Amino acid sequence: MAREIRLNAFDMNCVGHQSPGLWRHPRDLSSTYKDLEYWTELAQILERGKFDGLFIADVLGVYDVYQGSAEQAIRHGTQIPLNDPLLVVPAMAQVTKDLGFGVTCSLTYEHPYPFARRMSTLDHLTKGRAGWNIVSSYLDSAARNFGMKNQMRHDDRYAVADEYMEVCYKLWEASWEDDAVIRDVEAGVFTDPRKVHPIEHYGEYFQVPGYHLSEPSPQRTPVLYQAGASRRGKDFAARHAECVFVAAPSKVILKNYVSDIRRRAAGFGRDPSKLLFFNLLTVIVAPTEAEANRKHQEYRQYVSYDGALALGSGWTGIDFGQYRPEQRLEYIENDAVQSATESLTVSDPSEIWTVEEVANWIGIGGLGPLLVGSTEQVADALEEWVEETDVDGFNLAYAVTHESFRDFSELVVPELQKRGRFKREYRSGTLREKLFLGGPKLPDEHPGGIVRRQGIRQLEPASS
Repeated sequence: MAREIRLNAFDMNCVGHQSPGLWRHPRDLSSTYKDLEYWTELAQILERGKFDGLFIADVLGVYDVYQGSAEQAIRHGTQIPLNDPLLVVPAMAQVTKDLGFGVTCSLTYEHPYPFARRMSTLDHLTKGRAGWNIVSSYLDSAARNFGMKNQMRHDDRYAVADEYMEVCYKLWEASWEDDAVIRDVEAGVFTDPRKVHPIEHYGEYFQVPGYHLSEPSPQRTPVLYQAGASRRGKDFAARHAECVFVAAPSKVILKNYVSDIRRRAAGFGRDPSKLLFFNLLTVIVAPTEAEANRKHQEYRQYVSYDGALALGSGWTGIDFGQYRPEQRLEYIENDAVQSATESLTVSDPSEIWTVEEVANWIGIGGLGPLLVGSTEQVADALEEWVEETDVDGFNLAYAVTHESFRDFSELVVPELQKRGRFKREYRSGTLREKLFLGGPKLPDEHPGGIVRRQGIRQLEPASS
């Protein structure tokens, strides 16, 4: 039986997202991101296309590494202006039945106690279709706006993240028993207080003695996404993530990422086959190859060179403004997105990119691959990526929205369905049930499942 390909749409509550400058395209709608209609229309397009979910990115700072300031990012609309990702989800849930919603929220600058309530609320309002993309933030500009001189070192952020997850698991999985809410009208008892427990967490970074404020939501813990591509991030993803988001530009890099994290997951006592991997991908498709190539050239006319380098500089921590366009990059370890740096500065000198090549690559779709072709060519390529890398699916970025998502839904999805590679109907249940064909809760061997089974106890220390 052919392996089913999974699909998320990839967007952000901003202009342009991963394709800086294309907001100027006459058919692009991203500048209307402020309107609920933008989001409800997008959600309906994706549900008609049977997408598994909408993955919404976020950052808490401005891209100010390029040329030493935020000027170019602000000028070109490079992920600024930017609105909150959570607030658009309930409206989209109202106009859909099955589409999932993976929302990016940083654990670096928000205490786990109120955050856990926000996600429980979202899971209730979506009837169990909520997911959380766990990030620790990577911009110094964000750290400064939270009163810090600069961000914590990369590995230190993950030490905080491990304890943050422990607190969330205790709140979501162990504070309220399944049958705590009884709604006994005759006795006048809504909740049995004997079945609601303070979590009594006193850790190195967080002290949370009390109760979770929300009753158990359909999934309790939202589906957990994480971009575990850095050296330390791989351990975190292997321990916690159910869905791993990768931005690998080549099949070789992606295959190594997938096999490495699956191996690490097995080391943490998890079933490595149960992790789903989604690689960043942008598709420009048309009924014929010639039409797709014309569309690609049309889009390229709108790419912002400075906007692309502002993104790349923020992701890698390297100021590309200090280099000439023809200069080649060398690997520089820093505290931004280490996986992004590694993707652009590989060890083989013949493959080290120039600054201009970086801008051209990022200009449409960011760090992931770009596929341009006919319906059949794109479907062939997707099958090849899945078979050759062990990836499960793709986070599809747009060049022009909603056109990119509509084209994929109307052209590629029917072709994949014809090949037995994509579902024709949604499965029933919560987002976790749809993705993993099991129950609505975390599996028993997951760290959150262990907390649920054991009750309020300390998790085993995370592996370094």
